[in-house]
Amino acid sequence: MTSNVAATPAETPATNGHGSAHSTASYAALTLGSIGVVYGDIGTSPLYALREAVMAASSGGEAAPHAVLGVISLILWALIVVVTLKYVVILLRADNHGEGGTLALMALAQRGVTKGAGVIVLLGIISGALFYGDAVITPALSVLSAVEGIKLVTSSLDPYVVPVTLLILVLLFAVQARGTAKVAAFFGPVMLIWFLVIGIAAVPPILRQPEVLWAINPYLAVSFMLHHGLIGFVTLGAVFLAVTGAEALYADLGHFGKKPIQTAWLFIVLPSLALNYLGQGALVIGDPKAVENPFFLMFPDWALIPMVGLATVATVIASQAVITGAYSLTRQAIQLGLLPRFEIRHTSEAHSGQIYIPRINKLLLGSVVLLVLMFKSSSALASAYGISVTGTMVVTAMMGFVVVWKVWKWAPIAAAALIVPFLFLDLTFLAANLLKVFEGGWVPLALGGFVMTLMYTWRRGSRLLFEKSRKLEFPLADLVAMLEKRPPQRVPGTAVFLTSDPLSAPTALMHSLKHYKVLHEKNVILTIETATTPRIDPSERVRLEQVSPTFTKVTLRFGFMESPNVPRALAIARKLGWQFDIMSTSFFLSRRALKPAAHSGMPRWQDHLFIALSRTANDATDYFQIPSGRVVEVGTQVTV
Repeated sequence: MTSNVAATPAETPATNGHGSAHSTASYAALTLGSIGVVYGDIGTSPLYALREAVMAASSGGEAAPHAVLGVISLILWALIVVVTLKYVVILLRADNHGEGGTLALMALAQRGVTKGAGVIVLLGIISGALFYGDAVITPALSVLSAVEGIKLVTSSLDPYVVPVTLLILVLLFAVQARGTAKVAAFFGPVMLIWFLVIGIAAVPPILRQPEVLWAINPYLAVSFMLHHGLIGFVTLGAVFLAVTGAEALYADLGHFGKKPIQTAWLFIVLPSLALNYLGQGALVIGDPKAVENPFFLMFPDWALIPMVGLATVATVIASQAVITGAYSLTRQAIQLGLLPRFEIRHTSEAHSGQIYIPRINKLLLGSVVLLVLMFKSSSALASAYGISVTGTMVVTAMMGFVVVWKVWKWAPIAAAALIVPFLFLDLTFLAANLLKVFEGGWVPLALGGFVMTLMYTWRRGSRLLFEKSRKLEFPLADLVAMLEKRPPQRVPGTAVFLTSDPLSAPTALMHSLKHYKVLHEKNVILTIETATTPRIDPSERVRLEQVSPTFTKVTLRFGFMESPNVPRALAIARKLGWQFDIMSTSFFLSRRALKPAAHSGMPRWQDHLFIALSRTANDATDYFQIPSGRVVEVGTQVTV
């Protein structure tokens, strides 16, 4: 997951080779911030994870104490192996110039391979698509599980669980347009209180049933799996609920740096989670009927309503992180050519990561509301959770192997020895979760499959369109030579022609000559490139090449985490000797109307899908932040 809720000065840190952020923000502030943003999802898992795992292990009956101990042992060692070893120790070192997340890892892996880059891109598409499934299910499941605590106060409140959940979710999505900078300051302190409370509340049950501490022994986890056959395998799918959100550790690397994230996990989050799961287990061992809702039943009656309130706030924070993560992932996907341009609004002048994408917000809200209305309880919805997260983890492990082998230059056997055990564990969790496909697991698979189809179609269609356009276009060097030899009528000012292919004459230039029969005194062929790094140093932003006395090639480079601002980037060119005045410059853009061709290289349905996607793309003027008063659009019709 890639989140942008962290309104800290560490949002654009300078980093060393392994992503340790050097920022003006204090180490303590970064650690506190990471508790609020990074660990919201995994921190609210105790609301439902142990309950679902014990119920799976008991097959609807009363859970035997040894079965409860086995489940707790599985949860504790999943936290240690999957989260601590795989993410905290290993993957936090696999940073892309300080940034983490599946698409950042994809871009890093691409730089290390000469062959098979298409496979790496496919893995990135799969992981990105599955994340959207996670972004839909997390708010629905976490808020619903928190609000269900009110049923313990009195059963008469049961009918209000779904309406209250929907109200909270609608309000949450409604405030996204205002930005999260102000509320993000409260995330860290609130989640710190949350972790302290859930850890302390677990102490009395543990003292009453101290035998629960035997669950720390990994033998109990192994024994449970060996002696419970298919039930043990099904239980493993529910146990995985305890580690959902682990991807956020890696995804938010660029916001906080490696050390603060590691410190928060080792000294605050992991001890609190371990204590809470042990406490819930102790409660269920003492009273098997407590499995109905062991998290809230750990608290005395007077603390129940305050805890429901605190849990609701904590789940809203967890939901906020995954929602804004969807915004960040979408921006990265657009920059990497996996999605069409969407409108991106910046909600903070100080932090470039604070963005809001209206179209994604509406789609997420509609999907989340639909899920709550379909499943109506956290237990039913828990069956749908896990597949998208385990799928993402499998893909992350695969790309991690490529990075360790090709980028870190390890021997293939050594890279396999490091990554394959984690990949095997991830595949085991994925297989266990696939057993729940018909109970609700089809939801993230369907959503992920839909998004994957969109991404693949857009990338494939864009490439085919580029290749077809290139065959039809006139070589730029030949055109410039002709124009310099026999120039048409000149008009004062500068014309900037945007093109994705700097070797061919832009369509807008050809149409301008055809219809206006004039040429500006200065002409710029402008190409915008997206790098495989998150950000580009300002000194490397602009590349100038003088083609002739009146023609210049300008290449602007942006990182995949940046929003391209063309006028600001062109201002840098002044230092390189180009006299740029926005008020005497016209930007010429080609607006293409696409129609399906008889033979396009894609199936007919994919042609129509690509054309539909192109129509939803945001205007290039807005996306590249070009002043609309300086833009001339030239319409062309192209078949794909």
